[in-house]
Order: sequence, then structure tokens, then C-alpha cells
Amino acid sequence: MPSAEKKTPHPTDVHVGNRVRMRRLMLGMSQEKLGEALGVTFQQVQKYEKGTNRVSASRLQQISHILQVPVPFFFEGAPGVAAAPEGETSSGGFPQVVTEFLASKRGVEFAQNFGDLPPDVASSIVDLVKTVAEEARKRKK
Repeated sequence: MPSAEKKTPHPTDVHVGNRVRMRRLMLGMSQEKLGEALGVTFQQVQKYEKGTNRVSASRLQQISHILQVPVPFFFEGAPGVAAAPEGETSSGGFPQVVTEFLASKRGVEFAQNFGDLPPDVASSIVDLVKTVAEEARKRKK
């Protein structure tokens, strides 16, 4: 008899979904608009982005075309994927917290605007965030 336990998504499916979400947000595209282009509901797009439903190879190719990135983009930094050869750059290799942050609307907006800051201001903001995070970690203990 099958178990009634809820199946957890595979980490690669979650990673691919995060990358779909990150790229969609970078383009300012809604889940509804992506769903329309794919011929699915926005709820299906949500399931893809959460990793609850796997994206088939043909659907991933369709998504890559709509989001204007090559298919390998969705696997950069995925669990179990080899790092880029030395001398090549890749957005992979980031800790999961970074990938998840960059896949959020707030993370995309932050990254888009952070690059416009003068270097001294950017450094001050990084220092401020480190200090606040250290204090938050101390309070958790």
C-alpha cells in the first residue's frame, strides 16, 4: 500500500525552479504571463518554480526560449553539477541561501540596484548588513 507521506521535491528540481523564478523576475514577467506563453496556468508555473512539479526537457527548452537564456542556465550551481572549468565563469557554486535570495523578487531588485551604487556606498552597505546580521545571530542564541 502506498505511503500517505508527502513526497519532497528533488533538490535539482527545486534549484531549476529557483532559476526559472529568478530569471522571470529579472525580466519583470509575471507567473501569469509565463504561463500564457507556455500554455499552462500560473498555478502550474508556481509548481515548476517550487520544484513540486518537474519541468520536462521540452518544457525547459520552451522556458529557456521565453526567458531568453540557454538551457544550461537553469542548472548552474545545481546540487551535484560539476563546477565550471578553471578560467570560465559561472553563477554556480553559491550557497543555497544566495541562490534562494537571488530567486526572490527582493533579491533581484537588490541586485539590479546595488550595481548602480558608488563603490564606497556599496562597501558601507555590505558592512552595515554584516553588522546587523551578526547582531541578529547573537539574539537567536
